[in-house]
Amino acid sequence: MDPLSQGTVGAAFAQSTGTKNNLFKIGVIGFLAGMAPDLDVLIQSSNDPILFLEYHRQFTHSLFFIPIGSLIVALFISPFMKSSMNFKTIYMASFLGYATHGLLDACTSYGTLLFWPFSDERITWNNISIVDPIFTIPALILVASAIKTRKRKFSFFAIGWIIFYLSLGFIQYDRALSAAHELAKSRGHDAERITLKPSFGNIILWKSIYKHDDNFYVDAIRTATSSTGCIGESIAEFDYELHIPRLNIDSQQAKDIERFRWFSQDYLGFDKEKNLVTDIRYSMIPNQIEPMWGLLIDENMDVSAHAIWWTGRDLDQTQLDLFKDMLSGKKCKITL
Repeated sequence: MDPLSQGTVGAAFAQSTGTKNNLFKIGVIGFLAGMAPDLDVLIQSSNDPILFLEYHRQFTHSLFFIPIGSLIVALFISPFMKSSMNFKTIYMASFLGYATHGLLDACTSYGTLLFWPFSDERITWNNISIVDPIFTIPALILVASAIKTRKRKFSFFAIGWIIFYLSLGFIQYDRALSAAHELAKSRGHDAERITLKPSFGNIILWKSIYKHDDNFYVDAIRTATSSTGCIGESIAEFDYELHIPRLNIDSQQAKDIERFRWFSQDYLGFDKEKNLVTDIRYSMIPNQIEPMWGLLIDENMDVSAHAIWWTGRDLDQTQLDLFKDMLSGKKCKITL
């Protein structure tokens, strides 16, 4: 999730071990430790534009790295805190803050290598958006209240809210999943693969993606008092022979596509206009296939040349209004 959410959750759990005299400092340690795993974004290469995809949410987010990562954070913070608390207290706060990070990231759809180095599977529970103010703001207020009042009960209230909201996300996911299956069934489709992810900032409007034959179907599912759908678009599954037949299969670009396939969990499409291999999971509007990122392919490039990383995250007023209408239910009226 976003850094503020990660820090807030880390602070809440760290404060659960504090006393009224050190809740602020314990909270700071937990906040910093909760954000620390995302320092892996610094692992980049000017020669390999998608190296960061392989290392973000990798070893720093693994459950097995928690003792080491939290120790590094504690050693960094200790010189600033040693006059007021011992190293054991610092390490415990750091451990709890750091431990929340990978688990919280696994709740999103991006993918987290929780079991690295024993598995390279990207864990995605899909029960919360990467950014969700409804989740973060109440937790942040409660953490701040614990500091202001010097009462640890507010930290536990924050933890309770965090667990409640994430649990509600799982319930909403199941509702959206049932609706998505009904939508596929209404089309006479046998959904070979299906995934759902909450749209930006909420757990009401979901993006549904399923595969039937050689096509992906993208729709929006709204789960409020009842489940309704916004019919979306479809796109052919990426295929070398169909989309880029002249690309040397042994080229670096082909290798980059396979790395991107792993990252996207094999939800690959192709934008012919841009000559772009896309990640179908992500779009600004949940029932559309307009990509947020992908790999630009040039079949005339040298076999040793990397594919070019492309991003497009612009959201104009028309799209924003459409998103608001879908979220409010004005556009999603097909009962499922």
